Amino acid sequence: MALGSIAALRAGDYGTVPMSFQPRRVLIIDDYAPFRAVARELLERRGFAVVGEADGAKAGLEAAEAVTPDAVVLDIRLRDGNGIDVCRRLTEANPALAVLLVSVYAEYGRWAGDCGAVGFVPKARLASADLGVLRRGAAEQDLTGRETG
Repeated sequence: MALGSIAALRAGDYGTVPMSFQPRRVLIIDDYAPFRAVARELLERRGFAVVGEADGAKAGLEAAEAVTPDAVVLDIRLRDGNGIDVCRRLTEANPALAVLLVSVYAEYGRWAGDCGAVGFVPKARLASADLGVLRRGAAEQDLTGRETG
């Protein structure tokens, strides 16, 4: 370790490695426009780059292909499909994609582990949730089947 390197000293002392400060690219898929607006503001305030929004299952799959996000915030109940099926398709196409499921129905969280999601957050708790799972990604954090936040 070089004596002049504070980052190297801190990494060595605490067993951590410096993180990339490039914002994670997030896609929001939800059929309720006011929720998408709130989620966008929350994510951007926490340092994420929201690269797109979609209002349904079909539009969400198309948007994910077009913008290639690092992470997706995905509603379980969509007007034209099931968010669980969308999650499964997204994570099969890109196993490193971090998908965070959301719903107004907290009991839907039990399905998070069935589709490759990194976690579930009830919509009412999104503002207070630990959204770090979107930064770390599916390969580094397994919260499937457990509520996040």
